[in-house]
Amino acid sequence: MNIVKLSETVAVSGQISPEDVAAIAAQGYRVLINNRPDGEEQNQPGSATIEAAARAVGIEYHHLPVTAQSFPGAGFDAMSDLLDDPDRPVLAFCRTGTRCANLWVAGCDASRRAQAFAAAAQHGFDLVMAARYLERKVP
Repeated sequence: MNIVKLSETVAVSGQISPEDVAAIAAQGYRVLINNRPDGEEQNQPGSATIEAAARAVGIEYHHLPVTAQSFPGAGFDAMSDLLDDPDRPVLAFCRTGTRCANLWVAGCDASRRAQAFAAAAQHGFDLVMAARYLERKVP
């Protein structure tokens, strides 16, 4: 598990396992967001399994699946709200962390967006999904 901290309260990761959840809680994360559709990849742990592990250690869990084709997805507003709460540190995960980083950038308000782009790009994330979304959204 490679956690990449994008801000003081938001981090992203590639796929986690149920066994990782206790360590995630020990690092202070209070909200876990799964941006992967179930069955996206063979041998991927199902959402229900990770949710059970999260509940067992007292972490709030949200399954908000999104693909490159459906970006930013039906759960975008809900995810943006979760990422905007400084009292509840969030770890969002997908296959590599890229979708999660794009969702974070796309959900930042205009005053923080340049800083968010820079922070995510510094960690090597391809931000084309966020850029395309914002081009369509902002005239």
